[in-house]
Amino acid sequence: MRRLVLRFVVAAFVLLTLSRLGLSLWQFSRVHDAGGLWPVMFGGLRIDVSFLAMIVAVPAVLSPWLGHRPWPTRITAWWLRLAWLLLVLLEVATPQFIVEYDTRPNRLFVEYLVNPVEVGSMLWHGYKMVVACSLLVLILLGWFGFGLLATRPADRRLGWVARPIACLVIFAVCFLAARGTLEHRPINEATVAFSSDSMVNTLPLSSLYNVANAIDALRSERSSAELYPHMALDAMNEEFRRSIGLAGPPQDPRYPSLHRQVASVQRAHPLNLVIIMQESLGAQFVGSLGGRDLTPHLDALGSQGWMFDRAYATGTRSVRGLEAITTGFLPTPAEAVLKQPRSQRDFFTIAALLGQQGYHSRFIYGGEAHFDNMRGFFLGNGFNEVVDRASFNNPVFVGSWGASDEDMFNELHKRLMADGDSRNFTLAFSVSNHTPWQYPSGRITPVGEPASVDNTVRYADYAIGKFFEQAKQSPYWKNTVFLIVADHDARVFGASLVPVEHFHIPALILGGQVPVKHDQRIVSQVDMAPTLLSLMGITSDHPMPGADLTVRDPDRAIMQYGDNFGYLKGNQLIVYEPRKAAQAFTYDGKSTLTPAPVDPALAKEALATALWPSWAYKELRYTLPAKAATGP
Repeated sequence: MRRLVLRFVVAAFVLLTLSRLGLSLWQFSRVHDAGGLWPVMFGGLRIDVSFLAMIVAVPAVLSPWLGHRPWPTRITAWWLRLAWLLLVLLEVATPQFIVEYDTRPNRLFVEYLVNPVEVGSMLWHGYKMVVACSLLVLILLGWFGFGLLATRPADRRLGWVARPIACLVIFAVCFLAARGTLEHRPINEATVAFSSDSMVNTLPLSSLYNVANAIDALRSERSSAELYPHMALDAMNEEFRRSIGLAGPPQDPRYPSLHRQVASVQRAHPLNLVIIMQESLGAQFVGSLGGRDLTPHLDALGSQGWMFDRAYATGTRSVRGLEAITTGFLPTPAEAVLKQPRSQRDFFTIAALLGQQGYHSRFIYGGEAHFDNMRGFFLGNGFNEVVDRASFNNPVFVGSWGASDEDMFNELHKRLMADGDSRNFTLAFSVSNHTPWQYPSGRITPVGEPASVDNTVRYADYAIGKFFEQAKQSPYWKNTVFLIVADHDARVFGASLVPVEHFHIPALILGGQVPVKHDQRIVSQVDMAPTLLSLMGITSDHPMPGADLTVRDPDRAIMQYGDNFGYLKGNQLIVYEPRKAAQAFTYDGKSTLTPAPVDPALAKEALATALWPSWAYKELRYTLPAKAATGP
């Protein structure tokens, strides 16, 4: 068994390396423009080590105990032959798949397998020569693999003392190889993403790895239509468009939410944009929002900009907040779109929109950007650059989740200073306010236990204050719009179907040209991006359903709490639980929900809002069509 495993690993490495090299040379102009051959080949080596370790882990670990027996060796041989055939099949299919879809085989490859007759007919009538050559290569490599992985003499029997030792050593090697790194997070496809060319980012992967990932991700594509009451498609789109303020026929029938937003602020030179997303900074901590008065610097800034007193998160995880802020997309019962297979390219983001205006977009994060697939999603959807912990020079403090908020802000300030007069958008995401509550000493005076959420909130607020004190004295201040917003509250819990008070977060827009006011309206994270575009002076076509708060009052917030969907409008909350009719509550603005009669019109509006994003995601209706106009 051990020799079988070794032969398979060596052969697979050779196959995948040669295939990757061939694909890279074929697409060399794009590989060169994206950063060169080295990131592709080195990233591919890392992915191959991880993936092949997963394939061989079980027989390798069991080999000290069973490798000398014939039947486990035969089972192992057939398992490795199957793996070899799948590796060969997917690599052989890759060139034509890239020609058709500009990516390695992914979820589309899996979906086509559901319709073998139609796909077979298409291949036969349109690609006879390609199919014939591919079959020939598949047969030859398959024959080679079957011979290479034939059962040979069994392994030498190990002694009883040597078996557990060998087993533990092999287990450790396989575990470390599969994990792929000693860093905080294991390797994944986002780890080796290195460019804004999404096709090139797939080259370090193997096609079997990519398809396996797609199959795993497809399992999490839960649709709201599976959970909530039915609504006809036309009725859903009509009601949804009405609820977001769109009248008349759609601009493009394929994309019902696509519309033209005319900036309410006209500027000769559009402003730059910085979004600062604060980890777990719920309103419960913010004194000016009725919280525990732990954020004096943020409160002071709130009196210098546009402070939203009743802003609400769309969910309870960072990826949900990033989804809402960067794409304007509404929440669903499924994973956020950052982690979903259909949204890894050509999904709308404000970075993609601003890119059409000549903006350079970057993401700065103190941790490892491949966590939650942030790197992969952002680079595939309009961001030009990802700057994470590995790129920080001499950070002052590194905790379990990465470099401190100070380090993130230092990196942000350095990059903004270097931008000069260029147009830029920066998304910066903090990490300090997260268990186990780590931060550099000497910045704040801890109260009680130093390692506590209250003290990390104090530190996060200190870092915010320090950065803006510096920013106001910098040349970029006068031509930049800043948004400070939380991704979600520190801990969302409660006996309510939707604990509304724990979705309450701070949101503050400020900068050299932003009006000063406290806004009492109910607003959502999804309203931030359209509002920022107006303040920047950018007129554009986009699919975002959020409101431009400079001209429209939505007076509503959308919240996904597990499988429960909440729609707060005024003081009325509509809740949809799985496979139940709408329930209504009156919300007192603090923590009390009182059962109330259901308003049919409001329930219909809420249901359309709950169903539409799952449909738009599945049908690829949330994108920026090539013909969409951007600018005046």
